[in-house]
Amino acid sequence: MAYQVLARKWRPQKFEDVLGQQAVTRTLKNALKSKRIAQSFVFSGPRGCGKTTTARILARALNCAKGPTPDPCGECDACIEIAEGRDMDVLEIDAATHTGVDNVREVIIEGLAIAPVRDRYKVFIVDEVHMLSTNSFNALLKSIEEPPPHVIFMMATTAQDKIPDTVLSRSQVYEFKTISGKIVAQQLRTIAVEEKIEIPDEGLMLLARAGEGSMRDSLSAFDQVLAFAGETIVVDDVVTVLGLVGRDLVFDLLDAVATEDAPSAFALVERAIERGYDLRLLCRELARAARDLLILSVDPRRASDPDVTSDSERERLSAMSGQWSREDLLRAFDQLTKAEQEVRVSDQPRYNLEMALLRLMHLRKLVPLTDLLSGSGNVARSQQSSAAPRTPQLPRIPQVPQVPQVPQVPQVPRAVREPTRTTSGTSGTSGTSGTSGTSGTSGTSGTSGTSGPSADSGFKDRFLTELKSGKSTFYNLVVASAFRIDATAAGVVFTFLPNQKNAKSQCDEQKAWLQSIAEKITGRPVPVSIVVADSGSQPVPAPLPVLPVAAGSSQKASPEELKAEAMANSTVQAVLEIFPVDKTTIEER
Repeated sequence: MAYQVLARKWRPQKFEDVLGQQAVTRTLKNALKSKRIAQSFVFSGPRGCGKTTTARILARALNCAKGPTPDPCGECDACIEIAEGRDMDVLEIDAATHTGVDNVREVIIEGLAIAPVRDRYKVFIVDEVHMLSTNSFNALLKSIEEPPPHVIFMMATTAQDKIPDTVLSRSQVYEFKTISGKIVAQQLRTIAVEEKIEIPDEGLMLLARAGEGSMRDSLSAFDQVLAFAGETIVVDDVVTVLGLVGRDLVFDLLDAVATEDAPSAFALVERAIERGYDLRLLCRELARAARDLLILSVDPRRASDPDVTSDSERERLSAMSGQWSREDLLRAFDQLTKAEQEVRVSDQPRYNLEMALLRLMHLRKLVPLTDLLSGSGNVARSQQSSAAPRTPQLPRIPQVPQVPQVPQVPQVPRAVREPTRTTSGTSGTSGTSGTSGTSGTSGTSGTSGTSGPSADSGFKDRFLTELKSGKSTFYNLVVASAFRIDATAAGVVFTFLPNQKNAKSQCDEQKAWLQSIAEKITGRPVPVSIVVADSGSQPVPAPLPVLPVAAGSSQKASPEELKAEAMANSTVQAVLEIFPVDKTTIEER
């Protein structure tokens, strides 16, 4: 007996065998039970999802010796002949071949009046019906609307939009869907067990993904791999035969982007080219991996879903999900999808892919605006915590982040800053020295050092002032977003939250400059440290700025006064430094 491919050998013979189309099969079974059988059906959907197979099963259910029944026996002559495609009363017509109106008249219309030879119904199954010409559709209209009682039309198409509305309105339309990879893989496992084929689950998932929701395409790919590897198949066999991109290479590329390792990314692209991978497929797999990471970021419980990751990939994919924010993954998916289109039409697809990976590395340095604004009040948290309660307030000004204002410290004369030398070790601490001039100067020197709280506060104020005057953009975007700043003459510590990686890295780059500012103020080297806060630390939301009103005042301020007060507010001024605008308005709420 001639070899029969898996797609034909394992074609469903009952409604229950049709995978992923429960809505369609249940409706048809209920229609058969209640004897509500339409005269015309249109089955539309993507390729390989069971349209023509369902039409054949429906024809068997209508003509079965026990029917019409939703469960054809599969043993009577009608069931056997329809399954083998040789029943005289069930005609399968390829519309791509019989396109013209003359063919339609000869094959369909002229035979409508002839009663079935043996079966209960004469069934016309028209495959790829959208290929018929306009005249052919017009010739069928009357026959589809009012056929003889023994005639039923079943039309299958992958392009429902090309069928005239006049035909669709005369038929019951059933839309088929693509089959999920999980269902396809389960069916492939069943077939592998029955056919005594050894293949790992990872290989079955690759076959399912290669079919892109089509059971027939996955089975055809399975046949192709069988011809190459025999009855014992490994993952590399599937990758080699189908030209698929291994997930290890995809994960390595994403790791290179996450660590901003451009040389490794270029080397991995070179490896993909040496292996003969289609770079469009590589972009598609990278986008798919970004989608899988985003799903795990949104719902970590999906880690056990085979549509997201297999058992061998689960641990690595879960670890990688912590390296990416959701914003980065969304941008990565958009960039990789765009890169796939660019690679498709480019004469140098390698260059487009490499530049796309570099763009992803650059985009990961961007700071989300919400994080920037929400963390801008951290520097002044200690100052706000000791502030006294305010008098009754005007309505809050919306959409203004809390940015700290560093007080301007007046320049202290050199004679005051530098203490007078003393000859007595105790004169600086004694207020009753024999020489009043010397003891007074010594007392000043003893309290103007760097160990007292007031001196530390003064150093911090001067330090932040110098930072703002030296590099205002760096101050507003990085320093102001720090979770905490501890600045004394003994050392300066910038503390950032774990999710402020970009701000911390930018602060690290400016560390030498920060040390020079601290040394300029103290006249000696001051260590500067940039650290990450504990994961349990959470920033305290900064209150929105409010405008003070004089106590006991009940008169409502005019819009001009409100605007003047708002524009004088230090927070508003800081925001306008970061986002300069030509025109501002004040809204009262």
